[in-house]
Parts: sequence; structure tokens; C-alpha cells
Amino acid sequence: MLYLLVALIVVAAGVGYAGIYFYGVAIRRAPKEFLAKTPDLKIDPPPVAGASWGEGAEWVSRQTFREVELVSEEGLKMQGYYLASERAAGRTVIVAHGYSGKAKDMGATAKNYYENLGYNVLLPDARGHGKSEGDYIGFGWPERRDYLKWIGFVLQENGPDAQIVLHGVSMGGATVLMTSGEELPPQVKAIVADCGYTSVKAQLSYQLKRMYHLPSFPFVPVASLVTRMKAGYSFGEASALKQVRKAKVPILFIHGDADTFVPFDMMNELYEACRSPKEQLVVRGAGHGLAYDTDKSTYIRTVGEFVERYVHSPAAAESVR
Repeated sequence: MLYLLVALIVVAAGVGYAGIYFYGVAIRRAPKEFLAKTPDLKIDPPPVAGASWGEGAEWVSRQTFREVELVSEEGLKMQGYYLASERAAGRTVIVAHGYSGKAKDMGATAKNYYENLGYNVLLPDARGHGKSEGDYIGFGWPERRDYLKWIGFVLQENGPDAQIVLHGVSMGGATVLMTSGEELPPQVKAIVADCGYTSVKAQLSYQLKRMYHLPSFPFVPVASLVTRMKAGYSFGEASALKQVRKAKVPILFIHGDADTFVPFDMMNELYEACRSPKEQLVVRGAGHGLAYDTDKSTYIRTVGEFVERYVHSPAAAESVR
């Protein structure tokens, strides 16, 4: 009996240590060196990037962004970068970056909206990333409340006639999907989610098995408990799948069918769960975060056609008046 008790204590201690370890690896703010070890990503910092990263970085370097700040519900200072367009007439895209990235990594997406569609652009650093405060990564769940505040900033900047699109890639895709289930002002007209995951629990369980060859139980529940204590949220509640069921705003789902980092099947789950107007773009042969690079013309055309279906052009807005 004593040996059994000792064995149980040892196992419990080991599982507890594993939970703390995985929190440090995946959640705590720190360089994510493990990303370089997965074959599912093309590594060329930032972790998820193709040729578009260089294209976007070059474009960003030529722009004059206005640095803006807001404070989260928890008192964290959030950093954003705002670029106004003379063509916008209040039309603005808020672009959400991926895991371990930063706002200005999204230059290619910003360029498309700014140059091709004539939108204002807002690029926020997610909590725990870039210049934003926070010692943990929320995987989109606490960030959804930050995005409500960024939406509020755009409304202050452009007034009640503002028209807003949310566009996110990878963790950013999950972030905008998690935001979709909140009570959004009518000025939020459309959401574009590129390779977002169904839930934090599902994504981390998948990666735990794929990268460490470990089962979800008991490691994910213990890591979730540690995250609840240290970061204030649990993996089970952080669900884009549940949020899209409540969404009222139109959503375009984009995913590469060769994505093995966020499994392609997750898009089908999200699409089926969504009850608002929806469309999907499947990019054949695209890995994670590489839909834009793999078929740039189709990506740009599809995004443009989708958002313009719900966002009035300045000329149309004038004719209504």
C-alpha cells in the first residue's frame, strides 16, 4: 500500500511538472524555439511566413503608421499601428497576427486592404506579443475582449459611419472567430479567418500528440489548470467553434488543404458550425499560413469580393445619402 501511495505521488508530481513545463513552452511569453523543430511550418521569421513576409515588410517600411495605445480590461497596455487612407471613407480593417508574431508581420494583408481596397488599416500587437504588455499568450480568447476595444477605437476615429472588417491569420484567425461570437456593433461588417483553429484545447491536444507523442489526458487538462491560475483562462472555454455558432456577422473561412499545423479539417468544423452568412476558400497545396503565397491572385480576388459584398464603397455610400 505504501509503495502504491508513493507511486501515485510520483506520478502526480510528474504530471504536475509536465503541466507547468507545457505552460512555459506554449503559453508563457518567451521565444518559441520549439516552432523551429516542427516540420509543419516554413521557418523564416516570423514562424509562419512565405514570400509574402518580405513583400509585407518592405511595404510596411515605406508607410508612416501612427502608434496608438489602449488599456485592456486587466490594465495591460496594448500597442497598435494605424494607417489612414484618403480613399477609405471610414472603411477600416483590423488585422490579427499569428502566434509568436507581431503586428507589422501582417504587412502583405495590410497592403492588400490599403492599396487594392482603399481601407484604413489597424495592426494591433496581441497581448504578450510585440510592444503590448502581458506575460502570457491568450490564443485568441482574452484577445477577443481586446478586439472589442480596438473596434471601439476605430469607431472613435471614424465615427458611427465606420465600416469594419476583421482579418486574421493562424492564431489571428482564431482570434477574429472568437471575437465573432461577442455582441458586435453593427459597424463590424465582415470577418476573414485564415487557417484558424477550432479551440485551444483541440489545437494543443493535436500538437502534443504530433510533436511529443503524448496523449491529451492528463497533460492538457493539467496545463489548462496551470493556465487558469497564471493567465486567467482555461483551454476548454477558449473555443472558436462555440463562438461561430453565435456569430451574426458574415465570415469567410480560408485554409490550405496541405496544412498540417492547424489541420485542414478544422476549417470544415468551423464552417459547418457557423450560422451567419459564410463562404470558404480552399487553397490547394497550401501549408499553414501560406494560402496567400500559394495562390495570391485568387486570395486577393476572393477576399476583395467577399468584403465588398458587405462593405459599401464610398461612391455607394454617397448615393444612399
